[in-house]
Amino acid sequence: MRGSVPDPRRTPGHRRARTTAGALATAALLLPLLGAAPSGAAPSGALTSAGGLQPAFAAAAAEYHVPQSVLLGVSYLQSRWDTHAGAPSVTGGYGPMHLTDARTALAEAPHHSEATEDARGDSARAPLHPVTEIPASSELPARLTTLPKAAELTGLSPESLRTDPAANLAGGAALLAAAQKDLGEPTSEDPADWYGAVARFSGADDSATAAAYADDVYTVLRSGETRVTDTGQRVALAAQPGLAPDTSQLRRTGLRTPRAGDTECPSSVSCEWIPAPYEEFGDGDYGNHDLGDRPASQSIRYIVVHDTEGAWNGVLNLVQDPTYVSWNYTLRSTDGHIAQHVKARDVAWHAGNWYVNAKSIGLEHEGFLANPDAWYTEAMYRSSARLVKYLAKRYGIPLDRQHILGHDTVPGPTTSTVPGMHTDPGPYWDWRHYFELLGRPIKASAGKKGGLVTIRPDYAGNQPVYTGCATAGVPCAAHGSGEVRLYSGPGDTYPLIKDIGLGTTPTTGVNDLSSRVSTGQQYAVADRDGDWTAIWYLGQKAWFENPAAAPTAVRATGLVVTPKDGLASVPVYGRAYPEASAYPAGVPVQAVSPLPYKLLEGQRYAVGDELPGEYYYAVTFGTDSHQVVIGQDRYYEIQFGHRVAFVRAADVRAVPSAG
Repeated sequence: MRGSVPDPRRTPGHRRARTTAGALATAALLLPLLGAAPSGAAPSGALTSAGGLQPAFAAAAAEYHVPQSVLLGVSYLQSRWDTHAGAPSVTGGYGPMHLTDARTALAEAPHHSEATEDARGDSARAPLHPVTEIPASSELPARLTTLPKAAELTGLSPESLRTDPAANLAGGAALLAAAQKDLGEPTSEDPADWYGAVARFSGADDSATAAAYADDVYTVLRSGETRVTDTGQRVALAAQPGLAPDTSQLRRTGLRTPRAGDTECPSSVSCEWIPAPYEEFGDGDYGNHDLGDRPASQSIRYIVVHDTEGAWNGVLNLVQDPTYVSWNYTLRSTDGHIAQHVKARDVAWHAGNWYVNAKSIGLEHEGFLANPDAWYTEAMYRSSARLVKYLAKRYGIPLDRQHILGHDTVPGPTTSTVPGMHTDPGPYWDWRHYFELLGRPIKASAGKKGGLVTIRPDYAGNQPVYTGCATAGVPCAAHGSGEVRLYSGPGDTYPLIKDIGLGTTPTTGVNDLSSRVSTGQQYAVADRDGDWTAIWYLGQKAWFENPAAAPTAVRATGLVVTPKDGLASVPVYGRAYPEASAYPAGVPVQAVSPLPYKLLEGQRYAVGDELPGEYYYAVTFGTDSHQVVIGQDRYYEIQFGHRVAFVRAADVRAVPSAG
């Protein structure tokens, strides 16, 4: 979806979706943005952050008799020790301990509430227009109110817990100590004795999620970590490779057992079954997904990463509405908990491109594209990475950016849909860190003659200016980003690269993908000029700054395509559909309609996959007429612009990039 700007009901910055007959509610859990609570008098000897973060960890641990390593491990899983300048996370969490105070604004418009886009993306069926109301806020769960509890335990003001990192650490230590006491455990100096308290600190209300969270913390304790935080401070946690926590403490936490059902998740995550309904309604209409038989009938080749643009409870209510749309999994920010809604064998309606829907699994992450400091927790990144690794292994999906797609890299299926395609998870999703967690770190794979580059800026240090996060045209807060800006010449005084499919002048808007490349994407090198590198992008030479001393891309090698000899250009497609002769009687032929782009003679584009033309016909509630049509035509998936695209194999030559 698109990120939000001030008016959450109707602004061009929102994610696209379908209209409702009545008025749409404005938020999944829309809570008023309140000022900080009044400052209370800090107790004598209150901590300050003036001495640095590492000493503050030591002081908080000593004051509340919590092992320093446990405090460091929990904080790493919450925030990777970043402070975010006192700005709240997506779930209203503050500071390095991610203490939650959900009286801040938790949500604006959810995933498909903008009413202009068909998430199903199949022109064989009338556009989908769900009629739904976003549920009102309910009583907040305990996991979203840990900061007020920390204020009670420490005597520190809510304001200081939000804004002073040292006070925030003290609040986290106090919560851990209180959990240890509630479990009847001593305040031991041995980190192995704190497993139950760590599990309770997660805020999860079920034992599986709490255990998965605690296991992650102890994984960090065993491996150790060293990192320079967003305030430039180096924080270190020494490795304890032999640490074996007392996991039996989990039985005394009193947490519920989740509804695991027949979920398709690895054992290393907490996963429960909250099904999206497959129901018929109205005049032959149905929702909110299609029954299938994957991978027996058709392969699963993609995983699509989304963000929800809404909060957990409201988003779960929406996916359980049969008149709404669907996705396969939702991941919670506070603790990485996962809900599965649609089986992998079935086709969820999430990507806005039916070809991609039919061959993908969609993951929604609780978060907001256009709020750089509404940050994603390490707990959610890790849980998501474990799920993706599991799915990739199970279905043979390559772990690269041509198969692990952002929703912002899914192509428009036809020319008319290109301007309305989604832009999430956006420039603040940390793809470099994500691929490290996937066990596929992005690194150089070739020398100077490799012919390709893989985009890989330093996330924290790479801070291009974006506009429109809070107010249209106004610069967003400075923040790390995994994306690099493209110009029409070797310098930032040249105009930005234009995307003719959008039909607009390129801008620095947070939702404007015209002239941006993303971490992990690969492109063929077109030229070099000093510190600037040119790539082939949307039929043009596109330049980005790539100094040798601080490169924003690394060299790579692989397969590329270029037009066959004698062809000045070849068409580019947003879906790989079969030729007309492949369709059996009773299945309407789907047009193989090109996008408004051309792959021109002399240009090269990196290949992600070779695959047959394929179409899944499913336009009725009953499955008797459902068919998978596979043609003789072959396609190459290529990295064409910010989004992937397809070209017919008959139109191009595939050659090594180093040739």
